[in-house]
Amino acid sequence: MLCISPLGRVVLPSLLVLGLAGCASSPSSSSSAGAPLPPVTDKSDAAADKSGATESQAPLLPSTLFPGEAERFEGWQCDPDQSLVTAHGEEELRLWSAHGAYRLIPAVVASGARYQQGDLSFWSKGSEATVESDNGRLTCEQQSRHQALTRESYPGVMFQARGNEPGWTVELANDQPRISMSLDYGNREVTLPYQVEVLDNDSGSVVLASGQAARPFELRIESRACFDDMSGQPWPARVTLTINDEVYRGCGQGIAP
Repeated sequence: MLCISPLGRVVLPSLLVLGLAGCASSPSSSSSAGAPLPPVTDKSDAAADKSGATESQAPLLPSTLFPGEAERFEGWQCDPDQSLVTAHGEEELRLWSAHGAYRLIPAVVASGARYQQGDLSFWSKGSEATVESDNGRLTCEQQSRHQALTRESYPGVMFQARGNEPGWTVELANDQPRISMSLDYGNREVTLPYQVEVLDNDSGSVVLASGQAARPFELRIESRACFDDMSGQPWPARVTLTINDEVYRGCGQGIAP
């Protein structure tokens, strides 16, 4: 199994493995095991930490939950068998694996587009891509894509997550620490205040808990490649919602202003 070090270095015992991504959305499904999330080396637009949030102000989320300047996400199926998510911007490529998020800058190449961070590189041309490090190579084919969510389409929303069977959505307000949940195909609607338990910009992970003791929940967000288990759409965050002893799993995305 591959791990990527804090400086973006790929370390493998044998083959290059960025990790197999997948998100189950059913309340009864279990999460897949994975290596600890590595730090993100570039935090130029990362959010403030937990201490910067107040009860009346929504916390700023880690930048690795957002597409940056990219307009869409692409999903890649690679050999050896694993999946990646990318978002191409003018000045960088954001890449998510099963183990974390990485930001690569453009590099010189004769044809196609090439991005690099340390010894980790991503080259693509059309629907084909190659991911390389000093230790090996992945050959990938683009399998899916979809437009990134925008504030224009979701006004007032800072982060949205969704899952299936039963269908559910979660939205975090961009102005206050407030969460809106639509559960069980919309049969249950609830809006609650929340408090931040964990906000780690280095790993791109967030844990939120209910602001009302009588109505507990936990929302866990991780910057990892995620694919909708019905549509196959690629996303940059894995999301787990625990409420009333039920567990909902799905994918999500930060929505920039």
